[in-house]
Amino acid sequence: MSKTKETESSELVGSIVRGIQEVKGKEICAIDLRGIQNAVTEFFVVCHGSSDTQVEAIARSVEKIVLKETEQKPFHREGTEKAGWILLDYFDVVVHVFLEETRRFYHIEKLWADADVKEIEYQI
Repeated sequence: MSKTKETESSELVGSIVRGIQEVKGKEICAIDLRGIQNAVTEFFVVCHGSSDTQVEAIARSVEKIVLKETEQKPFHREGTEKAGWILLDYFDVVVHVFLEETRRFYHIEKLWADADVKEIEYQI
């Protein structure tokens, strides 16, 4: 039985969240953009780390867990640990990993005020 696109996107979000939690990414949220006309993707997953090293570790962990669980690699990876913002583009889901101060400056959650923003509880 084939999976629906919605199921695949939800599973991808779950894998991304597990990758973030693996290295203790902070304040994880999923922004559901499916109800927004002309949105570039279905979901944003946003989190932050407390150092350049942690930001890079979060991005690497997401890539590792997603590849293991879904066999997907990001279509595009942008940013470096020195930029304070790494973006991983999986087409239907885009991951934003920020340094805390960079996240507070851009406050990407507020840019999509019409979207459903769900804070993800930390799971151990």
